[in-house]
Amino acid sequence: MEIILLERIEKLGTIGDVVTVKDGYARNFLLPNKKALRANDANRKVFEANRGKIESDNAAKRGEAEVHSANVEGKSVVLIRASSNAGQLYGSVSVRDIVDALNADGAGIAKSMVVLERPIKTIGVFDVKVTLHPEVAVMVKVNVARSPDEAEQQAAGVDVLKAMFEDDAAAAAATEFEGGGGEFADDEAAPVAEAPAAEDASDEAEG
Repeated sequence: MEIILLERIEKLGTIGDVVTVKDGYARNFLLPNKKALRANDANRKVFEANRGKIESDNAAKRGEAEVHSANVEGKSVVLIRASSNAGQLYGSVSVRDIVDALNADGAGIAKSMVVLERPIKTIGVFDVKVTLHPEVAVMVKVNVARSPDEAEQQAAGVDVLKAMFEDDAAAAAATEFEGGGGEFADDEAAPVAEAPAAEDASDEAEG
């Protein structure tokens, strides 16, 4: 379907561009959300007659979003979640979780503004895009950890999972070393225990 864009759409174009998209995308998203018009003769005339107002309204909204961005850009929120020893969450972090955390910190954003390509399913620090306006996007950090202490370590740049695996490996190596030391002590003790038996055999031979 050919459409006329009423606002900038990422990877499609900007206001006034005539582009071709899949019918479902147009009918289910672009048209009902007033982001585009069908590109027929009547709508082309309507768009050109109102182009000045459309561009002016867009500029005003962009300006408001730029002001708003100062209160959102660079924010970092912490979400405490239970996970396996491998760092896999029991569940996942959703857009709603992120929005609630950001708004609790005064961001004032809507769910539709958060761009999350896929749910977060592991602990770690993630960069998430927030689109305040089609032409204004900022980044926030989502710190998913198992405890406040781990969140602080991750915020400081520590790879918590890597550090945990290194600690486990060191503990396993120490245990193996201790086990090997015990076997070595037994091997050394064995000849000492057999010595008296050898002396007895020698006495019998002399007799």
